[in-house]
Amino acid sequence: MVGGLGNTSFVGLPMIETYYGSAYLPIGILIDQLGTYLLLSTLGIAVACIYSESHTSSRDVARRIATFPPLLATLIALALTPFTFPDWITLTLSRLGGTLVPLALISVGMQLRITAFADNKVALAAGLGFKLFLGPALLVLLYSGAMRDEPGILRVTLFESAMAPQIGASIVAIQHGLNPPLVTLMVGVGTLLSFLTLPMWWLFLGGGI
Repeated sequence: MVGGLGNTSFVGLPMIETYYGSAYLPIGILIDQLGTYLLLSTLGIAVACIYSESHTSSRDVARRIATFPPLLATLIALALTPFTFPDWITLTLSRLGGTLVPLALISVGMQLRITAFADNKVALAAGLGFKLFLGPALLVLLYSGAMRDEPGILRVTLFESAMAPQIGASIVAIQHGLNPPLVTLMVGVGTLLSFLTLPMWWLFLGGGI
């Protein structure tokens, strides 16, 4: 699940802004909120509950989906779209949101164990190989013909698919006991590797728009 399509990783939106400019940030936000997190908030939670060591009833799965904070936040944000808020509220929420990445880095970093490499190196290589290379390559093959019609939007979308593993999915996996050592390795190592693989994908997709 950590290697799912699309992701809100540590580097996602900053990388889009760096390589394609701030004009394409809304595409990344749309993919994250109405794509990745919507899928994680529903199917992702259900899959995590099914494969968790604890036996979970269908009613409990439905309850966890209905009370999943990212899903509730997305629904509230959509409901509040027509309203305008004072600048101080926007500024306060923006500063609170800025604490997400440092807290997530600390949370994942505290659970990262180098000794876990020995037991998870095959699974780690397979997961990161798919997330950083094979998965995006399959999408490029699937949508290569459409790149002539919407080159900017499609390139950014494919670039987003090559991001590091998703922090939100990793938290869900850890909460459900789905091999936490492997999950933290996927996020930690994947984030570092993405600083090398994303420039290659940017060049492969044609560079700047």
